[in-house]
Amino acid sequence: MAVADAGTIELGGKTVNRLGFGAMRITGPGIWGPPKDTDEALKVLRRAVELGVTLIDTADSYGPYVSEDLIHKALHWQVGGENYGDVVVATKGGLTRHGPDVWPPLGRPEYLRQCILMSLRRLDVDQIDLWQLHRIDAKTPREEQFAEIKSFVDEGLTKQIGLSEVSVEEIKAAQDAGLDIASVQNRYNLVDRAAEDVLDFCEANGIAFIPWAPVASGDLAKPGGALDKVKQDHPGVTTSQLAIAWLLRRSPVMVPIPGTGSVAHLEENLGAADVQLSDEEFEALSNAA
Repeated sequence: MAVADAGTIELGGKTVNRLGFGAMRITGPGIWGPPKDTDEALKVLRRAVELGVTLIDTADSYGPYVSEDLIHKALHWQVGGENYGDVVVATKGGLTRHGPDVWPPLGRPEYLRQCILMSLRRLDVDQIDLWQLHRIDAKTPREEQFAEIKSFVDEGLTKQIGLSEVSVEEIKAAQDAGLDIASVQNRYNLVDRAAEDVLDFCEANGIAFIPWAPVASGDLAKPGGALDKVKQDHPGVTTSQLAIAWLLRRSPVMVPIPGTGSVAHLEENLGAADVQLSDEEFEALSNAA
């Protein structure tokens, strides 16, 4: 298994491998509270880095706070170099939590500032590598949100800024407000390509595109489906690995971050870096959904 075979991209002020880890599922059910097995969650984080993951994506709302705390406990000063070594820890803010699976956005400037300051404390760093606005809050003028976020960069609280679940128009509005957008994190996978225009914009402008829910494949993974058919020519390869391999092939700015709370599932997902799709297989999967 060679995660580096997935290719690299510049993000968070470092060169990272394009197959990262999403740290949402190391929390409890409903992304609420601690995981059922804390030791396993810590092993997942450490194993990810051992296997070559250099981008870990989290958020203050995962738990809330639990994911960031676990990352700190598992990796801070333990992966070589200062703080997290060569690992970029990207986090997000801008959502509140009122219970399991409840995620109301809140974009008031003072709350966004609280989000980043508390993430700095939990991760125990002087500067966040990549801080992302989890959602643009429709109840607060987006110009106010962008202005506050720009101050985070100006003050050195974060190296780079990203956005999540945005349109091309919203990315352009953020850029017009003076934000240098380093990444966009939208839902995107084989069966949900609603963000295709956003991906194309990111590729044209050198912005990293981080797809969440990257392995969703629906009927394509069922017997007789497109993924299942391709799988027949790849002994030992899973449909999830094929779905991730397709994403990596789709664009050089694509940075999948499959997440899990299991070491075994982690190793399976990262094995996608070793999967090579032929031109015909890539086209078949591209045209299947």
